[in-house]
This record gives sequence, C-alpha cells and structure tokens, in this order.
Amino acid sequence: MAVKIRLQRHGKKDAAFFHVVAADGRAPRDGAFIEKLGTYNPNTNPATIDLNFENTLKWLQNGAVPTDTCKAILSYKGIMMKKHLLDGVKKGALTEAQVEERFAKWLDQKASKINSKKDNLSSDAKKAIADKFKAETASKEARSAKIAAKTAVTEAPVEDTTAETPAENTEA
Repeated sequence: MAVKIRLQRHGKKDAAFFHVVAADGRAPRDGAFIEKLGTYNPNTNPATIDLNFENTLKWLQNGAVPTDTCKAILSYKGIMMKKHLLDGVKKGALTEAQVEERFAKWLDQKASKINSKKDNLSSDAKKAIADKFKAETASKEARSAKIAAKTAVTEAPVEDTTAETPAENTEA
C-alpha cells in the first residue's frame, strides 16, 4: 500500500478549502484517508496553512510520497527542510544540534519574509484607499467648480437687470 500525502477538497463552489491527509494512493481524492494532517486555505492572502508538524514529518520519514501541491505546501512550512536535515543526521553528515540550529535560522528567515509580505500588502491597501480618496476629492471639486461656473453664468444676467432697475428709478 503506497501512502500519499495529498489534498482533499472541501468548501463551496468558488471557495475551495482543503484538508491535507495521508491516504492510500488507490483511494479516491475525497474518499477514505488514514490520517488528517492539517488544513490549507488558498482564499486568504497569504494562504493559511495549518499542519501537524510532527505527524507529517513522521509520515514523510516512513515513506509517504507527497503530491506536487502538497510538496510545495510542506516546503513552505519547512517540513521538507527538516526531513532533509534529518536525513543528513542518518548519513552522519550533521549532528542533532546542527540540525536544530540550521532549522531555527531557516524559520526566522521565513517568518521575516512572511511578515514583510503582510506589511507590504497592508501598506498597498492603505495606499490604494488614499489614492481613491484623492481621485474622488478631485472629481468632486471639478464637479462643484463646473456647477459654480454654471450658476455664475445664470446669475450674472439676473444681477445686471436688478442693478439697472434701481438706477432707472433714481434717474426718473
């Protein structure tokens, strides 16, 4: 029985939500599975990934093969990196302390990248709102200037006729 780590689709028609599962390779996509390892929600930005790190790592070390999408998700969360480093320990190239040090360094770099992306997204959203507000203010001022010009043109002759009437009365 070949075990695969893959996605099970859930959610609505245009709002897919996935469970990351360890399942028999012969089982249908949304069918029976051995263990639920986590969830993946691509609808958020950045995508929300919640995995059980230890269980997923255990399945990978026992020979489970991830699908392409799951491999990308596991790489993003660092599970593939940890597996790679632990394979180095098995071969004698690294020690446990070196593995933990390298993995902690990698996690810090990854967290800083994710935080900078979130900060950029929020600042871009604020900038877009400010630009919309400026554009709307400019169009509002242009409309009010146009209306003021129209009313000035229509009021000017009315003022001239009222100004001439008292003058004629004073001459008479």
